[in-house]
Amino acid sequence: MAFLEVKDLKVHFPIKGGILNRTIDHVRAVDGVTFEVEQGKTYGLVGESGSGKTTTGRAVIGLNHVTSGKVFYEGTDITKKQSKTKALRKDIQMIFQDPYSSLNPRKRVLDVIAEPLRNFEKLSKQEEKKRVQELLELVGLSPEAIVKYPHEFSGGQRQRIGVARAIALRPKLIIADEPVSALDVSVQAQVLNFMQDIQQELGLTYLFISHDLGIVKHMCDDIAIMYRGRYVEQGTRDDIFNNPQHIYTKRLVSAIPDINPRNREKQFHFREEVQREFEHSYDDYFDNEGLAYGLQPISGSHYVALPEKG
Repeated sequence: MAFLEVKDLKVHFPIKGGILNRTIDHVRAVDGVTFEVEQGKTYGLVGESGSGKTTTGRAVIGLNHVTSGKVFYEGTDITKKQSKTKALRKDIQMIFQDPYSSLNPRKRVLDVIAEPLRNFEKLSKQEEKKRVQELLELVGLSPEAIVKYPHEFSGGQRQRIGVARAIALRPKLIIADEPVSALDVSVQAQVLNFMQDIQQELGLTYLFISHDLGIVKHMCDDIAIMYRGRYVEQGTRDDIFNNPQHIYTKRLVSAIPDINPRNREKQFHFREEVQREFEHSYDDYFDNEGLAYGLQPISGSHYVALPEKG
């Protein structure tokens, strides 16, 4: 039994039109996604803006309505509203993209981090303060920070505060939605390494959402590439980076910058080659609507969206 299992997930948003403002069509934001996440591992959802990766993550946690499909958490179907118990809300938390907008600027750090504790646990003021200070130390910040406001911290420090709030209830699963995209490159590595340290220390499972394959390569054990609401490729980190099969995956991999100057010419030619293949072989990878085909197995862990051979 998988720790988190998503089966044929679809999230469609209605398009209204006409004088009566009736539904005339739907945006298929997520169009039949299936995956499993093992406990203690990091599963990456990758794609450009509009690919459906964030919608998928928000559907898993219940922030987006699921049109069809199932989400199982530790074997329990959590798709329906009545299944989202208080205990479940403690187990699954989210780290948001912008560390500043996700923190209430009018509240001190003590109140920001203590908010979930006040909703779920009955602690005295002293117990609450001690717990928040322990959380701040855990994420590498001074316990004295409880009296400060979010604007008094750097971007990386604010994201650490966001992580402290997310882990305050000792969750098992964290959905991290572009957790470092709003940070300077110099700070990103610090936050990512810190998230890995926290994962090991607390035994966390991550559903990690990003548009940056370089970051995903650093963080994730298993990876899925999304395009227009569907998977185009799914596999282990080695599958995706050492043996990409879908032309869209190849484009993303080719765009990862190589810091070694000796490899830049080789990378430039690889990128040009991939672009030519994309232009000349597009119809081999996408149907008449520009949508990916169903996934076909390449190996035990590696799946690619290709037309069925008939």
